Amino acid sequence: MGTGATIALIKGDGIGVDVAEAACEVAVAACAAVAAPALGFDEIRAGAGYFAETGQDIEPGGEERAGEADAIFLGAIGLPAIRHADGTEISPHLRLRDRFGLYAGVRPVRAYPNAPQRLADPRAAEIDMVILRESTEGLFYSAAAHGRAQVIGDAEVRETLRITRATTEKLHRFGFKLAEARRARGKRARLTCVDKANVFTSMAFFRNIFNEIAAQHPETEVGYNYVDAQALDLVRQPWEFDILVMENMFGDILSDLAGGLVGGMGMAACGEIGDRTGLFQPAHGSAPDIMGQDKANPLAAILSAALMLDYLADKTGEPRYGQAAARIDDAVAQGFAANRLRPMEFGGDMGTRAVTRAVVEGLNP
Repeated sequence: MGTGATIALIKGDGIGVDVAEAACEVAVAACAAVAAPALGFDEIRAGAGYFAETGQDIEPGGEERAGEADAIFLGAIGLPAIRHADGTEISPHLRLRDRFGLYAGVRPVRAYPNAPQRLADPRAAEIDMVILRESTEGLFYSAAAHGRAQVIGDAEVRETLRITRATTEKLHRFGFKLAEARRARGKRARLTCVDKANVFTSMAFFRNIFNEIAAQHPETEVGYNYVDAQALDLVRQPWEFDILVMENMFGDILSDLAGGLVGGMGMAACGEIGDRTGLFQPAHGSAPDIMGQDKANPLAAILSAALMLDYLADKTGEPRYGQAAARIDDAVAQGFAANRLRPMEFGGDMGTRAVTRAVVEGLNP
C-alpha cells in the first residue's frame, strides 16, 4: 500500500485521550477499508496535565515535530484546576494555530436522523452547513496565549482586533474553494459573509476583500449578514445557509450555537488549515469529570478524523484518503439513520467504545 501520511497525535487532557484514540481507530480502519496507505502516528505529550507534571505545556521539540507531520490531530486540552498564574487556561493549541498560520477554521454543522434536534420546525432536519472561522487573528490576535493585551495598571485592559489583507484573502479564497467542492458533491453552496461592517472599519475591510474575491468566482452565489442578525437566523432559519465565513471571535461563538442545533458539542468536528499543515480536533472541551468512564461521545473526534483524511487526500494527492473520509461520513450518517448510533450524550445506551465499534462496523457496508 506504500508509505502513508504521518499524523502528529496530541491526545491532551480528560476525554481528549478517549476520543482521540477512538478517532485514530476509525481512521485506521477506514484507510484499510479502501486500501489507502496506512497512517503513521507520532504521539506528542501536551496539555494541562503535562504542564502540571513538568511546567511546560508541550514536550520539548513537540511543536517542531507537529509541523513536520502531514497533519496534526488533537483530542482536547485543558483542566479546570490547572491554570497559569493569571487565571488563563493552558493552551498550546492556540500557539500551534499562530505558529503554523492555521487561518481556515472549518466547522461542519449537519443534522442527523435520530439525533437531537433543538428546533421544532421539521426543516431543521435539513441543516447541512459549514462555518468557516478565521483562526489566527480577529479578536483572538490578542488571546492571552500570545501576550498582546495592553494592561494599564488595574484600571483598563485593551485588546486588539486585527484583520490583515493577506490572511483575509486566503480565508475567502478557501471559502470559494469549499463552495466549489460542495457543488461537486451535489450540495447547495451559497457563501455568506458574516461581519459587523456597519459598525467596525475592520469588518468593512473584511467585507470589501470578500467582494474582491467574489468577483473572481461569479459561479458561486454569495450573501451577507451582520453577525447579530446571523445569530437570529441560526435559530430562525438555519436550513437556509450553506457556508458562513467570518472573523475569529464571531466564529467561536456562532459555531457553538450552530452545534447546539444538531445535538451539541459531541457532534462538533473541526479542522484548522493553513498553507503547510492542518490541525484537526473535536470542538468540545476535555470534560475531565467523565474521563476514562466510557461515556464520552467520540463522534466529533471521528468526524474530525474524516476532515483530516479529506485534507490529506488534497495535500498528498492520494485519492484513497478522500474515499476513506467518505466511508466515515457515510458510516455516521447511516448509523444514525438505522438507529445503530445511540451515544449516551443523547440519552442513548452506547458509550465511547460501543459507538466507535458501530462506526467501524459501518465502514464496510
